[in-house]
Amino acid sequence: MKQPIKTTEAIFPMPVLLVATYNEDGTVDVMNAAWGTMLDRNRVALNLTETHKTVENIKRRKAFTVHIADAAHVTEADWFGVVSGHKQADKFDKSGLTAEHSKSIDAPIINELPIAIECEFIEYQSGDTGIGVIGRVVNVLAESDKLTANGQLDIEALHAIAFDPYTHGYYLVAQRVGEAFKDGMKLAK
Repeated sequence: MKQPIKTTEAIFPMPVLLVATYNEDGTVDVMNAAWGTMLDRNRVALNLTETHKTVENIKRRKAFTVHIADAAHVTEADWFGVVSGHKQADKFDKSGLTAEHSKSIDAPIINELPIAIECEFIEYQSGDTGIGVIGRVVNVLAESDKLTANGQLDIEALHAIAFDPYTHGYYLVAQRVGEAFKDGMKLAK
């Protein structure tokens, strides 16, 4: 029998997204954002408050990148979530990661992370029903060793991590267990 539990963030898994921008002085700013998703095929939505340094940067630069965090960089991913860019100006430098400027937008690409989604800022939606940052996907970059022979992303090779809001853990997104848009059709027979 199900019983009530105390939680405010009850959806699992939540992605571990690292959102990267440039500060006013051109240094790299990164934050950990578990509340983000695709709005449609070419737009991302990040539920971020305007008080974040990253949101200020996104609005100013009109661009940002979204990286999917992997198991090899769980420490760095958590660091970007527990330290504010308002309080620690050298937050990115302390991570030990490196970045290069995107060729498509005015935002950094974190070299060590396997996938980067380059986005142009569309708008910020505030209020009780506002989503937050909305961006248009301009390009998606993936490390070649994370691609299959036919050029598709190999999700298992990505070693993506997910956030557990129930116990505040990180978990590896590891194994394919089914075929979307096919397995359910077995019940149609």
